[in-house]
Amino acid sequence: MSLVALTAPVGPDEAPLVVLGPSLGTSTILWDDVVPLLADDYRVVAWDLPGHGAGPVAREPFTVADLADALAATVGDDTFFYAGVSLGGATGLELALRHGSRVRAAAIVASGAKLGDAEGWVERAAQARSQSTSSLIVASAQRWFAPESMARRPDLSGRLLHALQDADDDSYARCCEALAAYDVRADLGRIDVPVLAAWGAFDAVAPEAKAVEIAEGVRDGRIARIDDAGHLPPAEHPEAVASLLRSFFASITRGDA
Repeated sequence: MSLVALTAPVGPDEAPLVVLGPSLGTSTILWDDVVPLLADDYRVVAWDLPGHGAGPVAREPFTVADLADALAATVGDDTFFYAGVSLGGATGLELALRHGSRVRAAAIVASGAKLGDAEGWVERAAQARSQSTSSLIVASAQRWFAPESMARRPDLSGRLLHALQDADDDSYARCCEALAAYDVRADLGRIDVPVLAAWGAFDAVAPEAKAVEIAEGVRDGRIARIDDAGHLPPAEHPEAVASLLRSFFASITRGDA
């Protein structure tokens, strides 16, 4: 069984493929308002983590590299543009390392070559197993959203917090354990896929320094800030994120330096 699940494609059949990746605790809902803004010119799919949304429940441990391998296999033989948030961004860096011939360009959003520390992830995994993901909602809301985001977009932020509550507890914990072991800082120089590292101006989880580290570490890196966003920019500012992705992907298609 695959570790991930893909949505049905949206957009013209012959258009370039764009694959969108989730943050821990969310689902494809994260990208709901971005997909229509890309689908005129791209064929867009999004994917769910194990035990999140439509993602299959994880029965065994896995790594972020395993997620990248599973996603590459599930997408099929197509080449594609990629954008992912947090754990989805980490998966994007592993995709670039392990399946670089398939990835035309990767936007790594609100993420890093390493995220948090192992002890913190192990503690959160234990909390999810013992108290369920419901116990994580308040802290997650504080981490995820910029000060005005929930008030500006209450319906979507509420749906995202429900996705966290509905996530399989053990699968969520296994995602935490995958992040505890994740660290590609020493490997960034091997990535020759064009990479855009973007961060939300209010993101304390993956602040500017994380994006700079990626952009300066890869062979072809660039950087962008998303104003008035925290850790979930596609939900907080879908228009800004869609514009950023369209510009980045179009520059690759044109062959801009």
